[in-house]
Amino acid sequence: MSPVGRTTDMQGSEPMHSTDSLVSVGLPVRNGAERIERVVESVLAQDHENLELVICDNDSTDGTEDVCRDLAAQDRRIVYHRNPVNVGLLDNFVTALRLATGTFFRWIGDDDWLEPYCVSRGLDVFAADDRLILVTSGMAYTRPYGADLTSAYDGTALGSDDPITRFTEMLRLLDVGYPLVDPLYGMIRREKVLGIERRNMLHEDEVFAAKLALAGPWGHVPEVLARRNWTSLSPYALARRLDVPVWQVHFATALQCLETMRWLDRCELDDHQRRRARREIGRMYVRHHRIVLTRRVHTLARIAR
Repeated sequence: MSPVGRTTDMQGSEPMHSTDSLVSVGLPVRNGAERIERVVESVLAQDHENLELVICDNDSTDGTEDVCRDLAAQDRRIVYHRNPVNVGLLDNFVTALRLATGTFFRWIGDDDWLEPYCVSRGLDVFAADDRLILVTSGMAYTRPYGADLTSAYDGTALGSDDPITRFTEMLRLLDVGYPLVDPLYGMIRREKVLGIERRNMLHEDEVFAAKLALAGPWGHVPEVLARRNWTSLSPYALARRLDVPVWQVHFATALQCLETMRWLDRCELDDHQRRRARREIGRMYVRHHRIVLTRRVHTLARIAR
């Protein structure tokens, strides 16, 4: 490890070429003392040297602060920030992005893992196409029970110059049980994403993915470059974790559609594009309710046997 860590914000100049650019990795954490060292190890082992790891500690009550400060003292690439109070899961993710200084940025969960060439593979795609605001990659998901799952996206619509083509494809992908492509854990051009507003709500990750699709074209590395632990929570448990009102569980899809619709007015779209986008949101709403209805029918059928 490099000497002399830091616990305050970094300031630095921006390199000329994207393959040499500073890349920030944001690591939001709360009470992760037992698992965070392994994650940090995978980030610092990247073959791209110009790296910044921003650890955002959300007022942990275990030994996370001591572990993080020890790690920061050993490597100058680590920036450690501790929130004085618990700001919530989403705001802690947003804080990590705001504290970062890199040209490019990627979030990582406190129990995830990156391959050593994850960052460099993403930068290669950015260097080949200056239109891109986001580069995703293949992911391996570790599930609590059963075999691991690997994503395998091979589409091209998310790289389109047409924002509604990208938007439509992202809404289609949201209907897949496990994501074929996960934009929340891809690499982004930080300045392009800082202005995208995020609201704490159920399905916020899906709303954010749709906003990213409207913001610009995406690239993709089909190779598996990261591993994530997949945890499935009930809507009520997720509401508690996000600290959102429980009543949102009953209107989650409607609120998701309304927030996405509201965002359309913030985007640089012409009238025809807005009509197309609204039509796709309406179709998504119908699809979601069909899925819910089908599940309820199946549940009733099992009970009646």
